[in-house]
Amino acid sequence: MRPERAEPGQVEPTRPGDTGTWRRLNETASAGEEGEQRTKPSPMDRVHRITDNLSLRARLTLIYGMLFFAAGSVLVLVNYLIVALLLNALLVEDSAAELLAHSDLIEEVLNHVTRFSLLALFLVGLLAVGLGYAVAGRALSPLQKITRIARRLSERSLHERIALSGPDDEIRELADTFDGMLERLDRAFDGQRRFVANASHELRTPLAINRTLLEVALSAPDVSADLKSVGQTLMETNARHERLIDGLLLLAKSDRELEVHARVDLGEVAETVLSQLDAEIGSSGLTLRRDLRTAAVVGDPVLLERLVGNLVENALKYNVEGGEITIRSGLYEGMPAVQVENSGKVVPAYEIEGLFEPFRRGTGDRVGSGRSAGLGLSIVRSVVRAHEGAVTAWPRAGGGLVVTVCLPAPPAEPTDRR
Repeated sequence: MRPERAEPGQVEPTRPGDTGTWRRLNETASAGEEGEQRTKPSPMDRVHRITDNLSLRARLTLIYGMLFFAAGSVLVLVNYLIVALLLNALLVEDSAAELLAHSDLIEEVLNHVTRFSLLALFLVGLLAVGLGYAVAGRALSPLQKITRIARRLSERSLHERIALSGPDDEIRELADTFDGMLERLDRAFDGQRRFVANASHELRTPLAINRTLLEVALSAPDVSADLKSVGQTLMETNARHERLIDGLLLLAKSDRELEVHARVDLGEVAETVLSQLDAEIGSSGLTLRRDLRTAAVVGDPVLLERLVGNLVENALKYNVEGGEITIRSGLYEGMPAVQVENSGKVVPAYEIEGLFEPFRRGTGDRVGSGRSAGLGLSIVRSVVRAHEGAVTAWPRAGGGLVVTVCLPAPPAEPTDRR
């Protein structure tokens, strides 16, 4: 069987014996050709490109410097004219012979005045540019504080506020407006999480009661075959609802800020998950390939185990007969990572982003699937965000997906020096 050829935007399937090689997206072949066909930028385009890449502080400094040199140039010109007029006024009563004799002296004096004025303008201009850079940084420091806080914010840290002090100016008004927006977002996200958690807890109790009643009813010796068939169907439906509730609870938990920060090896987590699903993988008839290497991260072990478990379960459920699953862990582009690759139906690239939305499945339907609740990849993305990582999914050549999760590397452990 010949391996599928990866087209641009797809990932090449893992070949036998190539398990340890990370799968990467196939680059577009025409990208280089398009780059060669681009016309050379004009000088004005280069200037605009340079100015567009300047920071606001650099732009303000540049404006300060230009204004200072423009005003200084006007001052040098005015100074030149004043000195020339004064010298001519002092010698206006002299005879023509004396004026001719002093003309060289007047020109030399004006040259010296111009030269020293330009030198003073250059030196003071450099000092003005330096002071302008410092003043611009001082003026923009409130904006830098707003930027730092905005970068730290996420759905789990919306409680932080800027609380900018100082005069009641435009920047203070911007910071107060931003704080008000954060307050509203914090209340909205907190209310949403509490609603999901409370609703999930409230729904688990009646589902547990229903399961118990069904088990008691089906265990009776005089149960008819029709009633037993209906009872089994209700048990499966009840189990599906319990999985849905458990998924919602886990989703609500992973959306909150991490409470546990332990050092975890993704390779060991993957080994644990595979041992738990060993029976299911064996009965599925799928070929399992693995290359699990050390990938240390800091996070919640329970959530990380659920992350890897969801990836493997997703690869099991949405596979084809006689297909394969490849799981690898280690360092991917310098970051601890885990990658799960599976064969399956062809998934268009434009549908991949929707797979990470709650209650979305590969077939695009919301109902009619008893295999899952449609929360697997949603929980994966939520757990990855809680750990400040990144998850990417690419279509696999010939069908299936390749999902890669990269997490931040843990800080280096201090070494004992004796």
